[in-house]
This record gives sequence, C-alpha cells and structure tokens, in this order.
Amino acid sequence: MAPYYETAKVSACSTCAFIPAVPKHVHNHDNLRSLTIPNSVLEQSFVDVEVTDDGVRTASFLQASDDFVNMFDLLGTGVFSFVQTDLRSNIAGVRARHEQKPNESVTLEQLVVKEAEEGQRHATACLVRLVRGLLFTCRALENMQEDRNAELHVCFRRSYDAILKHHHSFIVRSVVTVAIRAVPHRHVFYDRLTEGTSHEKFDVELVKWLAGLEAIVTRLRNFLEEGGYGRV
Repeated sequence: MAPYYETAKVSACSTCAFIPAVPKHVHNHDNLRSLTIPNSVLEQSFVDVEVTDDGVRTASFLQASDDFVNMFDLLGTGVFSFVQTDLRSNIAGVRARHEQKPNESVTLEQLVVKEAEEGQRHATACLVRLVRGLLFTCRALENMQEDRNAELHVCFRRSYDAILKHHHSFIVRSVVTVAIRAVPHRHVFYDRLTEGTSHEKFDVELVKWLAGLEAIVTRLRNFLEEGGYGRV
C-alpha cells in the first residue's frame, strides 16, 4: 500500500486514477445525516467521539472517520479521490486490528501499545497515516474559516504545503496540484454543505466540528510522536 503522503511509485494507471474528473454537483443522501453540521454528509461527528482517561475510543473514532471521508464527495466527483482511497485503506487497517482484538483495542492508544508489545505495527502505521490525512483536511478548513477572502483551492494548497508536500515525490506533487486546482469555488462548496441553511448558521456549527476534530488529531499526534510510534 503506497500512502498518498509518502513517496509512492506511480504507474500510468494509478496516475490516471489521481487525475480528477470534471466536478459536478453531488447531492446528499437520506442515510448521510449529521449530528453537528446541518444537512451534511457527516452522521458521526468528531465532537461526539468519546475520550476517556485511557484515550480515544476506537469504535466511535472509526465511525467518525468513515463519515468524514464522505465529505470529499462535496468537492466534486474525482477530486481528491486518491485521498479518499488512502483514508479508507488506513481506516480499514485500524478497524481490522480492532475487530481482531477488541479487548485490547478499546482505545486507539491501547491498540498502539498492545500492537507494539507484540512486535507488530501495521495498524499503528495505518493510524499515523490516517491522522495525517485528517490533519491535512482540518488545516484546510480552518484556513477557510480564518481567511474569508481565500478561495478553497488556496486553503487546500496552504494545508498541503504544510502537512503533506514534504512526504511526496515530484510526480505525486504534480498530480496533487492538478487535484487542488479542480476544487470548486468557496461559495459552491458552502452551498453543497448547507443545502439551504444560512452560511452564518453553518459557520457556527463548522467551528464546533473543527474544534472536535482538532482536539482528537492533536491528542493522537502528540501520543504517536512522543511515544516514538510514528511521525504525523
């Protein structure tokens, strides 16, 4: 598995898979509900992920991550499909460990520690890559909130340069540049997320959602890096 943020061998076929198709409007489905962002694709918010003294609950984190990936559909068909593919792959890697040893994977921190004790690190590596992908999107959307005049592609470009670019080969960077340029205009993205709800009301909810994501990502990043389990 060649993660999107690490140096990867890109064949002609895989390169084509990275090239985004012409974006089109993506309608939300009835089964993609939101607990925090109205009329969004997010059924489980990171705000609702349970965090105890023992760490981040694995099951609710995976559910929130699953629904988080759906948000990329709102950027247009094909845009960042490579990000979605890799996020889903890494979610599956963490979930496989959780399902295999649920009693030793109640929290993500417990999962990582127990896997290390066994001399394994597949699920841990998947978690590191997953957290990195979440951080990339979190920073882009935070930038969108902070710089009201910036177009969406500018916000994602800033985040990519800060979080992912240094993990990529020249070829992958070129492909990402194409994908980022295909991101829809800011107002179009907002319209797809809100579907009739006022942008002002949506902004309030998005701030809460991003705060929940930021808290989870920061906690896991610190745990992974300080424990020597991986660099996000």
